[in-house]
Amino acid sequence: MDSLAAAPGTGPATSPLPVLRKPRPAASFKDLPTDRTLVMGILNVTPDSFSDGGRHATPDTAIAAGLRMFYAGADIIDVGGESTRPGAAGVSVEEEQRRVLPVVEALVKAGALVSIDTTHAATAEAALAAGAAIINDVSGLTIEPEMLELVARSKAPYILTHRRGDANTMDSLADYNDVAAEVAAELAGVRDKLYAAGAAPEQIILDPGLGFAKNESQNWELLHNIDVLQGLGHKVLVAASRKRFLGSLLTVAGKAAAPHERDSATAAVTAISAYRGAWAVRVHDVGPSLDAVKVAARLAPASSPARPALPATGPAAPAAPGDS
Repeated sequence: MDSLAAAPGTGPATSPLPVLRKPRPAASFKDLPTDRTLVMGILNVTPDSFSDGGRHATPDTAIAAGLRMFYAGADIIDVGGESTRPGAAGVSVEEEQRRVLPVVEALVKAGALVSIDTTHAATAEAALAAGAAIINDVSGLTIEPEMLELVARSKAPYILTHRRGDANTMDSLADYNDVAAEVAAELAGVRDKLYAAGAAPEQIILDPGLGFAKNESQNWELLHNIDVLQGLGHKVLVAASRKRFLGSLLTVAGKAAAPHERDSATAAVTAISAYRGAWAVRVHDVGPSLDAVKVAARLAPASSPARPALPATGPAAPAAPGDS
């Protein structure tokens, strides 16, 4: 079988790409489908990510993998150059940009809508300049001050993830009385900082941060109560793909399922999240989740609410649970 050519300027791909009909690319964020939950493909350009570390550690292999996801129908490709798994070592901004910028540029040239998965404002700004459309920042409550200014100035959609602590401390901070209400309240507090910096409500997308300072039962509770986050009036992204709590659920003979054995469970979470109105899901295996969101869209009752309407201005945003 012939393989698809690599994007201009990237050199030949190191693994063959299937010959598939190229989907119509989204010209911009505003042109993304609105009749179903979106599927964001995860592209880790790292040697140490928990699921696929090392598989896409060079620009050529990462570009090839990103193109496969794009041609398989991913709405967004999320490119990251630093692992955020518990215990992961940080990388310099220079190394992060060396990993991700050629990949962002090549995928954008191919017609993909790209998000940049970074906690660093300098990398986010460089990726936007290279054509990325969305900033996906998992730093949560530890946002760099420069990131606030960049989001306000760029007007780029911004994924705000709930997290306590960092990669080395988050597991020790999973202490909640009501995890859904507390996550919503803490996200609302950071959102208000974005408002104060000049960000618009429609820019903000909320991610409950499954696995970030949450234990297994808290992850399931958050998924069960996703409507609490939706009540803040923003789009909600669900990122459960291959995470540890799915592996624990699928334990056989005392052994948790390996990351690559969790894709069926991931697709099940996708279907449920889509049925309940999630704006997008972030996944490693695009095909099954794309099928799942299409099924959910077909089955969703006509009376089910659409994705929450955004508040017109920051001060008019709904209060988080517990706010006065």
